[in-house]
Amino acid sequence: MTTPYAALIGRMKQEQGDLERLVSRVESLMTKAKTTGDDGYLDGVALNLHGFYTGVERIFEDIARRLDGDLPSGPDWHKRLLMQMSAEIPDIRPPVIRPATKECLENYRAFRHVVRNVYTFNFQFSRIAELADGIRDCHERVVADLGEFGRFLAALG
Repeated sequence: MTTPYAALIGRMKQEQGDLERLVSRVESLMTKAKTTGDDGYLDGVALNLHGFYTGVERIFEDIARRLDGDLPSGPDWHKRLLMQMSAEIPDIRPPVIRPATKECLENYRAFRHVVRNVYTFNFQFSRIAELADGIRDCHERVVADLGEFGRFLAALG
């Protein structure tokens, strides 16, 4: 690939492989948490849900730095970055993700904050189960959108 964005495309694909592994771990650990009632499995699910959003966010940060030339800052930068990825940047790029993808990712972004700020014994099983049950669909949306965006980048070369 001779596009000037080949390295970015490569990093996006590598991160997507890691995200797939996280999604599989969430599903496996959630099954164990439901069948055994062991809180340790639930903690593992929460950690991997956190990792899922963090991995997606790394891709978005890379895009914001490389293409947009603007990585948000301040206390709400995570939320603003997600909004930035759902917006077209005129004369630079189309939206990276569709509105439905932004909506599903918002749930994982908010939960990432919970994992960082709440003791594990305060996790809500129902909330974690809801996120675990939806992760495959959200992941597929992310993969589809990033695939489309990768094709856009490849065409720039």
